[in-house]
Amino acid sequence: MADEPNWDDIFSDQPETPEPKSARSQTANDPTAAPLVSSGDTAQDPPLTRRQAREAEAARDARSSNPAEVDAQTPVAAAPESSDKVPSARRKRRLWLIIGIPVLVIAIAGAAVAAYGWINYEDKVRQLFGWELVNDFEGSGNGEEVVVTVNSDDIGSDIARSLNEAGVTMSFDAFYDLLLAQESDPVFFPGNYALQGEMSAQSALDALLDPENKVTDRILITEGTILPNALEIISETSGIPLAELQSASEDLAHFGLPAEAPSLEGYLFPATYEIDGGKDPYAVLDMMVNTMYEKLDAAGVSVEDRHRILTMAALIQREAGPNSDDFYKISRVFYNRLDQGTLLQSDATVAYGTGNLHTVWTTDEERADASNPYNTYANLGLPVGPIGLPGELAIDAALNPVDGDWLFFVPINLKTGETVFNTTVEDHEASAQQLRDWCAASEENGSYC
Repeated sequence: MADEPNWDDIFSDQPETPEPKSARSQTANDPTAAPLVSSGDTAQDPPLTRRQAREAEAARDARSSNPAEVDAQTPVAAAPESSDKVPSARRKRRLWLIIGIPVLVIAIAGAAVAAYGWINYEDKVRQLFGWELVNDFEGSGNGEEVVVTVNSDDIGSDIARSLNEAGVTMSFDAFYDLLLAQESDPVFFPGNYALQGEMSAQSALDALLDPENKVTDRILITEGTILPNALEIISETSGIPLAELQSASEDLAHFGLPAEAPSLEGYLFPATYEIDGGKDPYAVLDMMVNTMYEKLDAAGVSVEDRHRILTMAALIQREAGPNSDDFYKISRVFYNRLDQGTLLQSDATVAYGTGNLHTVWTTDEERADASNPYNTYANLGLPVGPIGLPGELAIDAALNPVDGDWLFFVPINLKTGETVFNTTVEDHEASAQQLRDWCAASEENGSYC
């Protein structure tokens, strides 16, 4: 900047210019000083008397005959600085400001970079220096309740993933490796379990095996849950026999479903419901269906359009990850394909129609089977009905897709939900290969695929 000193100015030994003193003040401070003569000043000192002149002359003679004595009496501050002497205290302070502050700033910045690196790349730093990798918490939790759902068809890797995603365990491996080390396979019962955040893998395992931790005072249904699992959770929580719930769910006329709805799938709103211990299956299902109708009405969805919007919303819910923006982009992809008369080609719909409700992977034969009413590879348009229970975000995305010209999307990291959107087949195939490579990279990754 223009006003900043250059390095030569900073380090040059230039004495500061003293403020000018008047003749009166200088004479008063130094009685031996010679009188000052003003040149052109309007105000002058009065002339000396003869006695004053003699005394001044005698003082000058004494000073010239014994200069050492005079120097000893002269204050150090009065002597002008010389460029070849040791720098003054002021110069030292200035050097400290110039050198010390940047060093301090660099040290603070270095500490910040180190902290950032440790927080974000601790595992890589440990690997680099050969330090043992920490993948498990210690203790029985941080006191913050976390409700985790166990479904009847969950296997060990599913539970390990659910615990890690919920923040209960530090890593997938901590819990999964513990399961593998058991002498006999633990038996998990479906339901919602009240655990805590940041539990050790052993504490989490003990808590899941303890029926005292099963939640029985409220029903928690999460977004994307499929109807069969939702009915199991309701049964395990409320104590209503599963067979009674299944039978009630097939009475579509009772719930006022549209004529084109093949089942109650998609019509239970995923949320947490307080229960009063009642054993009536219709009462519980009515509560959830009516909540869904209320949400659709609030979003401006007409009764005639409920089934279409829920079908699209469930598809979006199933395909999207944790990134909320992706819901609206995925919605746009599907609408673009519908507008162009192109097959939706969703593996999730095909898998749902085959009964493989917990995977999105399909075979060539399954994708070619046009008799599957959920097969969007062989049949134009939306599938025959929802493929899960959509939440409010998915419903809003189905109603308000973002602008864009994408025709393809594929998640390339199912753990983080990172999704790539493309407009060409070539780019889409390259992205799909990334997903396949990711799934094959580890056992944890494979549990998502």
